[in-house]
Amino acid sequence: QVQLVESGGGLVQAGGSLRLSCAASGRTFSSTAMGWFRQAPGKEREFVAAISWSGGTYYAGALQGRFTISRDNDKNTVYLQMNSLKPEDTAVYYCAADNPNVSFTYYLTTAYGFWGQGTQVTVSS
Repeated sequence: QVQLVESGGGLVQAGGSLRLSCAASGRTFSSTAMGWFRQAPGKEREFVAAISWSGGTYYAGALQGRFTISRDNDKNTVYLQMNSLKPEDTAVYYCAADNPNVSFTYYLTTAYGFWGQGTQVTVSS
């Protein structure tokens, strides 16, 4: 089992920044690939970014350049730095830990076996 707790969401004006954190426990974090997804009201959950156990990073094309994913294995934490935020970035953001029993197709929700409770990000215009 893996427990994930997100934090750092909130209300920010367009053009502002937020940094989300996701603290993990219950599994060797350094060997776990992690991802961030988001879900806006009435929409499907969509891939935002992922980071492999070795530090390789992957982004949704439209978000690359504004969002940065990173990890601190000493703190068992993955981060999502979000800059130049837009109203369309408003969503609940979820972190996820990979399912070690399936191949890591990072942009698919099925690649992840454990999810946090989500943190709300609201960007006002």
